[in-house]
Amino acid sequence: MILQVAIDTPLRQVFDYLLPSSQAQELPPVGVRVLVPFGRQRLIGILVGIVAESAVPAAKLKSALEFLDESPVYDPVTFELLRWAAEYYHHPIGEVYAAALPVGLRDGQPVSASIEHWSLTEAGSEELARPSSRRAPQQRALLSWLAQRSSATTAQVTETFKRAHLKTLEARGWVIPNSSVSSGSDWADDLGSVEVHAGGLALTGAQSQAVETILASLPAFNVHLLYGVTGSGKTEVYLQVIAAALAQGGQALVLVPEIALTPQLVDRFRRRFSGGVAVVHSGLTDSERRDAWRAAHSGRARIIIGTRSAVFTSMTKLALIVVDEEHDASYKQHEGFRYSARDLSVMRARGAGVPVILGSATPSLETLENAAGGRYAKHILPQRPGAAQPPRMSLVDLRRHAADQGLSTPAMQAIAQHLKAGGQVIVFLNRRGYAPSLFCNSCGWVAPCAHCDARMTLHRRALKLRCHHCGAQAPVPTICASCGQALLPVGQGTERVEETLWRLFPDAPLARLDRDTASARGAIQSVLERVHSGDARILVGTQMLTKGHHFPEVTLVVILDADQGLFASDFRATERLAQTITQVAGRAGREARPGEVMIQTQFPEHPLLQRLIAEGYESFAASALEERREAGWPPFSRLALLRAEAKDSAGLDSYLRAAAALGHVLNESAAKESASKETAAKEGAVKILGPAAALIARRADHFRAHLLIEATVRSSLQRFLARWLPQVEALAGPKGLRWSIDVDPLEVD
Repeated sequence: MILQVAIDTPLRQVFDYLLPSSQAQELPPVGVRVLVPFGRQRLIGILVGIVAESAVPAAKLKSALEFLDESPVYDPVTFELLRWAAEYYHHPIGEVYAAALPVGLRDGQPVSASIEHWSLTEAGSEELARPSSRRAPQQRALLSWLAQRSSATTAQVTETFKRAHLKTLEARGWVIPNSSVSSGSDWADDLGSVEVHAGGLALTGAQSQAVETILASLPAFNVHLLYGVTGSGKTEVYLQVIAAALAQGGQALVLVPEIALTPQLVDRFRRRFSGGVAVVHSGLTDSERRDAWRAAHSGRARIIIGTRSAVFTSMTKLALIVVDEEHDASYKQHEGFRYSARDLSVMRARGAGVPVILGSATPSLETLENAAGGRYAKHILPQRPGAAQPPRMSLVDLRRHAADQGLSTPAMQAIAQHLKAGGQVIVFLNRRGYAPSLFCNSCGWVAPCAHCDARMTLHRRALKLRCHHCGAQAPVPTICASCGQALLPVGQGTERVEETLWRLFPDAPLARLDRDTASARGAIQSVLERVHSGDARILVGTQMLTKGHHFPEVTLVVILDADQGLFASDFRATERLAQTITQVAGRAGREARPGEVMIQTQFPEHPLLQRLIAEGYESFAASALEERREAGWPPFSRLALLRAEAKDSAGLDSYLRAAAALGHVLNESAAKESASKETAAKEGAVKILGPAAALIARRADHFRAHLLIEATVRSSLQRFLARWLPQVEALAGPKGLRWSIDVDPLEVD
């Protein structure tokens, strides 16, 4: 029998091996990890198939070394989902299976953890019975604490006491460890037991109807779009449906787009559900992610809350999936294995036969089209519960009003009024740093990145020029290298806006939330706590502020430079701009105090802004969908993007032209082979557009260009890619060529 093993390499194939020489007659199930020789290395792969024959000559086949598991490390649905994802996204299958496991399991750590349980020895009980002395009070407190329990895990002990105290007691023979094996983690006492606490506001009629309809669909597969205005109580709907799923013995998977959202959502879930909540995101340590995975895989963790990669978490009792802020671009992986966690959530729910809820105040156009076509059930939450009302929105014409470092006079007056009334203020600018350019007013020189076709951004606090595309840094020059004149920072970033607000409102404590301030562990939570406690009265930030945060005391939102997406070349730019404006505006007036939103723009007459202000996001989306239909863009077509980069510009262009030529030949061949002219006409030929240079043609000293592949239907695109990519892979290219395929790209740049 031949083992087919997927190994974590960039090669797009599985590898054949013989059974280990020590293997008994019984074959292992697919989905177990297997240690194999690979060249001069010993690597861990995943057994994905067992066949009778191999295309490799028998004399060249090597034997696998060892099976690391008795049972699969993936639940059956996830195992098949990963196989499907490797085919759909045309990514090396070994890398796909590896992406679904925490680092520790990829390195061979056991699926089941050995947990130390500590208890008192007879000598420890005798010591505790003696009269207490003033020496080592913490050690005696630990003895007393353990005496009140039959046993406690290391994690439970170290929540209150230091590990050193435990080891000291062990050395004296007063406590003893006993190991037990658990397929969950040791960071909770009994994750499998979940108690649901009452709480939350009374449901509105729309919320109640949504909950009842979704519950009626349990446990069958359905996709539910929960389309609720910001602050309409989507999370309360999630909580009530999840409670029902847990009551039936199931597990729930909840996806959020950003780490910044995770702590506050986890806190809310843990207030509602005691026990059984585990967290998965990139901000955790490897051991924390491993422990959460173990708890989920065993079924002891009943609720998994995580970001994009959590969609692959093994859950044998999955009963419900929730994708919060389903429109968010963070659900798309932009490097390596370029999957969409939202789309894979729908496929996973289909495979498991369970419902999936897609929640958003600004659904993606693809999701809205699926709802319009009847493929998704649509539930609308049109209003905020209680006394909260939608914020009043207005446009500030920057052509008529003077601005101080990006802040218009009406905006400054409004900030002063809201602060005086006791409200909090958000100032939103989707551009970090101090200034996007360092400019010479004499000769026109602008500080460039030496490695990219881009300008360096001034970070004044760090005294650095930084490229936001390749990460290059340089010291800040004091004079122009061309003419010797003084240099001026031009434009505004969040750092400069923060400085201006400090100057204008010195008595109002201020916090800034962007990638620069949020890089340290715990920094995001620290900023959010300052806002929730009222310690920060003004919050300045970037896209991180749009991710569903609930700030009860925020009464004013000021959006600076709303024009960035109005004239961009990407066909999704206006959709993203409308979503951003709507989402950040939704942070205002979420409680009893009325909210106000001011949008600064040079183009107040622009149809997008006018429609958003007057009619809301749904009206904009209907118009945008019609434009997409007429132009033949997604969701009314299917796209893939072949991106390539190399240091040789001419060689890169030749490579992409050769790849395009191969595609044209395939198209002609497919047209001749088509048995039905009617079918061929209906599906249409696959179009190959390009090559075209990327928006930033040179980044990190590499030239970048792409081919855009377009088809009317998904099946045509998939058939074409399956035949074309192996030929592309075999093409000779310039030295150092790197290329990737992005199916369903969010950005065409």
